[in-house]
Amino acid sequence: MDEGHKAAARRFSRRSLFAATGLLGLAAVGAAGVNAAPEGVRRVLHSASFEETTPNQLGPVVQTERMYSAARGREVDVVTILPPGVPIGGLPMSLLLHGRNGNAHTAAVGGLAEVLTVAVMSRLVPPFGFIAVDGGDNYWHRQPSGDDPMAMLVDEVPGWLAARRLGGPGGKPFACTGVSMGGFGAMLYARRTTELGRPVDAIATVSAGLMTSWADMSKRHAFVDVASWAAIDPLRTIDKLGPAPMGVWCGDRDRFIEGNRQFIAQARPEVGLITPGGHTEEYWRTVTPDVVRFLAGHVR
Repeated sequence: MDEGHKAAARRFSRRSLFAATGLLGLAAVGAAGVNAAPEGVRRVLHSASFEETTPNQLGPVVQTERMYSAARGREVDVVTILPPGVPIGGLPMSLLLHGRNGNAHTAAVGGLAEVLTVAVMSRLVPPFGFIAVDGGDNYWHRQPSGDDPMAMLVDEVPGWLAARRLGGPGGKPFACTGVSMGGFGAMLYARRTTELGRPVDAIATVSAGLMTSWADMSKRHAFVDVASWAAIDPLRTIDKLGPAPMGVWCGDRDRFIEGNRQFIAQARPEVGLITPGGHTEEYWRTVTPDVVRFLAGHVR
């Protein structure tokens, strides 16, 4: 990231973002969200031949296709969220992991796609994008059935990105972003990529689903026993998460607040913010500008 972009990222604030949103006339788009994208925004990828996102579009370029994941043993939806009017080749990409009972189409909470678009179009941050995939409800780790969403993220998604000339060398994402259960998954992704010798440059979590007791986690039916959970629980394996700078955001009335407080106190992430709010879309909209700013600061 050059000095100009670093300076822009430092100047990026909620106030400047919301002012830019008003100037660009995107308030209505932001309120609609990705799942209700305006006409022409959502379209299906048919090839990797395009060179640039739609230059005259104000909203985010949200593209969907169906891919077969060998790691999960099924077809999954793959959603890319790109800012308009930017070159595609080598565009830095962050994984975007959805929460429990969600999917690739619900991963961009809090108007994240629109926040990114405004920030990039206003030249407040360097261009980057997000890729979301269907991960199921099992906290992004391998199940006894063989369903392995983490292997999909580590082994398959880079190839899908590279085929579209997105991401770093070999399609590597520069970051991983996750909400709720996806926050747990993002931290686990940090560990797995570190173990493979290719850690990412940043991890961002919003309302991360960090449980402080097996009694609570067991209700999710995502782990066969307490030992399998404890072996990969980020709160219990902080020393294994690797060198990636982390940003952690959580509302003070969130159901996962205790786990997030403990993580911030023990891991001492680069950003660790507890602010007013619950596990809600309303709260998430208050922090997505900070999330984009944090990620932008780690774009190379």
